[in-house]
Amino acid sequence: MNEQKIIKKSFELAGRTLTIETGRIARQASGAIYLTYGETVILVTVTVSPTVAEGTDFFPLTVDLVEKMYAAGKIPGGFFKRETKPSTQATLTCRLVDRAIRPLFPEGFRNQVHVVISPLSYDDENDPAMLGIFGASLALGISEIPFNGPLSSVSVGLIDDELVVNPTIEEMQESVLDLTVAGTDTSVVMIEAGALEISEEKIMEAIYFGHETIKEMIEIQREFIAEAAKPKMEVVLDIIPEEFTNEVDEAFGADINNATKISGKLERGNTLDELKQRMLDQYKEKLEEKEYEEKEKTLKQIFENLTYKYFREAVVNEHRRADGRGLDEIRPINCEIDLLPRVHGSALFTRGETQSIGTVTLGSGTDEQIIDGLEEEYKKQFFLHYNFPPYSVGEAGFMRAPGRRELGHGALAEKALEAVMPNKEEFPYTIRVVSDITESNGSSSMASVCSGCMALMAAGVPIKKMVAGVANGLVMEGGKSAILTDIIGMEDHLGDMDFKVTGTEDGITAVQMDIKIEGISKDLMLEALNISKKSRLHILNIMKQTISEPRKEVSQYAPRIESFKVDQDKIGTIIGPGGKMIKSIIEETKVSIDISDDGTVNISSSNGAAIEQAKQKIRDLTEDPEMGAIYDGTVSRVEPFGAFVKFMSGVKEGLVHVSQLHTSRVENAQDFIKVGDPVKVKFTGADRGKIQLSMKGVAGNEMYVNNPTGSSERSSSESRSYGGNRDRGRDRNSGGRRDYNRDRDRNR
Repeated sequence: MNEQKIIKKSFELAGRTLTIETGRIARQASGAIYLTYGETVILVTVTVSPTVAEGTDFFPLTVDLVEKMYAAGKIPGGFFKRETKPSTQATLTCRLVDRAIRPLFPEGFRNQVHVVISPLSYDDENDPAMLGIFGASLALGISEIPFNGPLSSVSVGLIDDELVVNPTIEEMQESVLDLTVAGTDTSVVMIEAGALEISEEKIMEAIYFGHETIKEMIEIQREFIAEAAKPKMEVVLDIIPEEFTNEVDEAFGADINNATKISGKLERGNTLDELKQRMLDQYKEKLEEKEYEEKEKTLKQIFENLTYKYFREAVVNEHRRADGRGLDEIRPINCEIDLLPRVHGSALFTRGETQSIGTVTLGSGTDEQIIDGLEEEYKKQFFLHYNFPPYSVGEAGFMRAPGRRELGHGALAEKALEAVMPNKEEFPYTIRVVSDITESNGSSSMASVCSGCMALMAAGVPIKKMVAGVANGLVMEGGKSAILTDIIGMEDHLGDMDFKVTGTEDGITAVQMDIKIEGISKDLMLEALNISKKSRLHILNIMKQTISEPRKEVSQYAPRIESFKVDQDKIGTIIGPGGKMIKSIIEETKVSIDISDDGTVNISSSNGAAIEQAKQKIRDLTEDPEMGAIYDGTVSRVEPFGAFVKFMSGVKEGLVHVSQLHTSRVENAQDFIKVGDPVKVKFTGADRGKIQLSMKGVAGNEMYVNNPTGSSERSSSESRSYGGNRDRGRDRNSGGRRDYNRDRDRNR
């Protein structure tokens, strides 16, 4: 057995107790941390491969979050009743942790590292995802894996204009800011935020308000690591000899430098590929076969390093970008709407060589997305999906289910637009936005925000304000730095930062910052935010020239939705036993009906007459008949003592007593009226909950005055008028008696 010393410590964090433990659970992992915060418990483990995988030229880091549904006292849905693929939220949390810890591993480290975060208990207050970065850093810190930590993260909310660190799930419902910030004790390394039009100054205040708590959490880690850490493993870093780099640079450096300055993406890429192949061919001729095979991977890496070097030198020394723009210059923008004739809303947004088709589909409440995770199940009225096909970057590949990148970009664009979406009471539609990237050369998630915003407006969705987004970059080289606006793919790949900011004219709605260095200063971050604001306003002005406000009406191809409220105690009446009543209304009218717990009824259909029919049926179900009011009805059953009549769209039924059938006396209702006869009835009240109706003297029942037997199928010789007492007396005489048996036989 792997005996380890159990180390356990507790600390106060944001008014709650945080307990850290190692040495009791998962002892065969390189590092394992058992965290308890409130009654939320997570296990974070890290493992490392002892050797470098053959042919690896990157750092193979994998982060997985496994949601255990038992943590929240739930049984997984579906046929198999077990956890399978990670949820979207779990995937986004993995990306968050990866983005925070990846920059802190040594350059050239190529051993595979696996981080697993397992929520084991969830108390509905403390989000296990918030503990993931802290736990991963701590597990790496006590393990033998080389790691330039520690780092930590916190969430920050803004509630009643007060900043709050690590708000509970319930508190976050009242917050206008949902910020996650990660950092070391000296700088911030990662930001993820959604906001309701927060100013740049307030965002900065929130980031560094959270950073103060991060410093405290890092001190906690240092104290724990000092007692629990293993010796770090000996690793061979993948470092290229400087003399070999200088040799390739002398032969090909000038050509690489010129190639990095070609403005077109495809032309630049093709030129660099040709140069790389020429370099490889020359060394293949120059070296022995075995020596070339050993050096081929190194040669490719040198070529990438030289491309990196010359690109960065041009930016910081010449202020010249790969496509020839100035540092703060945005690529040409073109906007179109109504690109697709039959969809509910569409827009095309093109910025340089990045292009997104945004589409909007409107649906009913039954189309809402059900989210079933550790939290209580809930529904989403608005969601955005992002697709990135291989052809968008000129590649041949496979079309598969969305990966982590697609889910992450879609979530960011969704967060950006969510801040301006109408509430359900104002606009009862379920709203799906899809961004299909048809060309990509950087900032495709920001193009998705712009195309999605215009598509929403074209679809008639009453968004509060227009939203645009832009991605900024950073290059730090030789003590110099340069911030780049609207970065292209090469600037993202070879630069030090990807800083995406979205918002309206009045404030920020989303932020995402990733860096490849160990942090940036507060001054650089503020400069990047201010540049983003200027760029955002420029893009919004261009978008407004295409569409400046949401259309007043939805598309003719979108379903129509009628929304109204009923008393909550009437919901059961509408649904009926086992859903029988609402199913019958849906089947008869061919509409979609959604009823909320607060009594809001949404009826959707492309047929306006069908909506009105269903609406009337529901109102008839939920409203009481008015005393003395006249209603259309149909006879549903006839007994000697009277006729039962369905009225108010057939959802209510009452009795017309035999004495209320006619102004004249009727002996037997079965001889006067039959099932299926249309009648006019007057509501006269209710007796012990039973509805009482009358036909006596009601206009519209004239056929029963002239033909008291009620059936138009009878001949005039079979009809008889009930005129008065004398007639009734003759009927009773044997000479004038009617053959009721004959009538009854016929009515059978």
